Amino acid sequence: MSSAGASGFVDRWQQTDALLALRAAVRAAGRVRPAVARRAGLGESELIALERLVDGPAGPAELARLLGVSTAAATGLGDRLEEHGHAERRPHPSDRRRVELHVTDSGREEVLGHLMPMFAVLAELDAGFSDDERAVVARYLDGARAAFERMVEPD
Repeated sequence: MSSAGASGFVDRWQQTDALLALRAAVRAAGRVRPAVARRAGLGESELIALERLVDGPAGPAELARLLGVSTAAATGLGDRLEEHGHAERRPHPSDRRRVELHVTDSGREEVLGHLMPMFAVLAELDAGFSDDERAVVARYLDGARAAFERMVEPD
């Protein structure tokens, strides 16, 4: 779409209350990670890596891909997480040449402790919806996620 075409589309686009609410939610969500990182005394990349490690162990190469940095930079990030006591290196279970970072109890608590107030509000909000309403919200958010993912796909 040309820029003139894009401007024409935007001029004709009727932003519904749902679209405006989504935009506001996305903006607010974008401010969560920097705030949590600041409160935890971590850099944003360290927090992103820690969030990933809460889901399971990862090697430096995987963290490098996630963060868009070199493997050496991801190794340094792992060093900093270990210094904070939030992660520990362990040998890979099937390849002795590799190591994995594992989140520690301290690291898990660091991430979850800062996010719990938000999780509690979201759980209360979710509890106020019927199953049918939740299904509509989930369909809308899944569609929005798909639209966002199209923006970050490689050209």
